[in-house]
Amino acid sequence: MEAFSLSRWIGILRKEFIQLKRDRLTFGMIVGIPIIQLMLFGFAINSDPKHLPTAVVMADPGPYARAYVAAMANSDYFRIVGQVDEKQADELLDRSQVQFVVTFAPGFHRDLLRGRSPTLLVEADATDPMATGGAISVLRSLGVEVFAADLPGLQRRPTPPVDLRIHRRYNPEGITAYNVVPGLLGVILTMTMVLMTGLAMTRERERGTFENLLATPATPLEVMTGKIVPYILIGLLQVTLVLLAARWLFDVPMHGSLPLLYAVVLLFICANLTLGITFSSIAQNQLQAMQMTFFFFLPSMLLSGFMFPFRGMPEWAQVVGNILPLTHFLLLVRGILLKGNGIGMLWDQVWPILAFMLVVLGVGLKTFRRTLD
Repeated sequence: MEAFSLSRWIGILRKEFIQLKRDRLTFGMIVGIPIIQLMLFGFAINSDPKHLPTAVVMADPGPYARAYVAAMANSDYFRIVGQVDEKQADELLDRSQVQFVVTFAPGFHRDLLRGRSPTLLVEADATDPMATGGAISVLRSLGVEVFAADLPGLQRRPTPPVDLRIHRRYNPEGITAYNVVPGLLGVILTMTMVLMTGLAMTRERERGTFENLLATPATPLEVMTGKIVPYILIGLLQVTLVLLAARWLFDVPMHGSLPLLYAVVLLFICANLTLGITFSSIAQNQLQAMQMTFFFFLPSMLLSGFMFPFRGMPEWAQVVGNILPLTHFLLLVRGILLKGNGIGMLWDQVWPILAFMLVVLGVGLKTFRRTLD
């Protein structure tokens, strides 16, 4: 056995650094992923969201009701978006445009003056139980603080000043599985669809079969769509398995239309597949394709609202999250399954996924043509 040679070792070391320098994508991942994790976990992730959009139904617009609304806004947990009627309030909750609806019952001002506890109905969008806990706890202690100065002896009453009734819409018992299991549809599809298609073209390039494909008269669009369709069927099979488990293992309610859900899933699958094909046309090998997939998957999982409340993130993180198709898909699938939303309530979340898919498809076709050259 030969002795260890320092010169040979230095030569191998130099060779690895040269190879790393040439593989700029891998080097970028090595530096970029820790920075992204630091930024996301340090600044974007917040399990105690504040400034939650709140609509007010003011059946008794007296001074005490207005004072209570002002105190809610001053608590930083609520962002009052305006006064609405009951029908508008239901629509805002169904569309996930507000987190809370606070209703002041008729006679609220009169009952307070007479020493009674007027009813204050708080309806919360509880599809994500984590997003509402902190705000609801603030509401429970808000009554005494707001009315103590104007109503002497309030603290000596045996009953609380306000009869606070919390109605957790869509998930009354706050069961985590109702939120997590539908969300897993999007997470699983994002990971598998982007990764499988990301490896498709790079695998052929490494095996030498890509040249045979280029020799055919097939156009870039034909090649890309031909590679996508088989994975669409795989994605639909995955969705079916998750939905069966959600219904029979976790007892997740399914109030909406299953055909509508599958239509939304099909759009989401196509968006992820086009991204995977684009990655495969850019990457030089399977390792790079996997790195690019992980680079996309990490922000998608953390900024979409799957693991942490979306509204608890700072504005810049929400802007980034709104670019990602998973953010909108989570709202769509939870809206259909838990809220029973129909097709008329889906467009606000459908068009960003459609726009993402068209942009990525355009980039993929352009890079694929460059590959053909």
